[in-house]
Amino acid sequence: MKIILTNEVSGLGTAGDIVEVKDGYARNYLVPRGFAIRWTKGGQKDVDAIRRARKIHEIQTLEQANEVKGKLEGLNVKLAVRAGDAGRLFGSVTPSDVVAAIKAVDGPLVDKRRVEIGSPIKTTGAHTVTVKLLSDVVAKINVDVVAA
Repeated sequence: MKIILTNEVSGLGTAGDIVEVKDGYARNYLVPRGFAIRWTKGGQKDVDAIRRARKIHEIQTLEQANEVKGKLEGLNVKLAVRAGDAGRLFGSVTPSDVVAAIKAVDGPLVDKRRVEIGSPIKTTGAHTVTVKLLSDVVAKINVDVVAA
């Protein structure tokens, strides 16, 4: 089945790509979750709109990526979360939490899909989180998790 990706799917492609996948994968996973739409002849307009939107929000050059990396690595990100007496969190820190903390300290806009947390953050203290801006530009952010 031919589909048009509306979001980035690892191992398959990025938003706006037209790919061929098995019928069940498209029907049961990609389409219901909003990762893709069925391909039609009129769908080319949708593809163009998705690509234009992606181009506006995406970091396009190496200079832009290095500039954003410098801003990110210079930030002092503090994340207040609910924690127990021993410093263990109720749950764990998600990429969305990290993006919200970056935004709170007036950092650059970062897509939550670009934030990579190595091992789950379940304790208070200093942790390192990576943000993959381009394939060869990776920013390392120090996140200080404190009990709220």
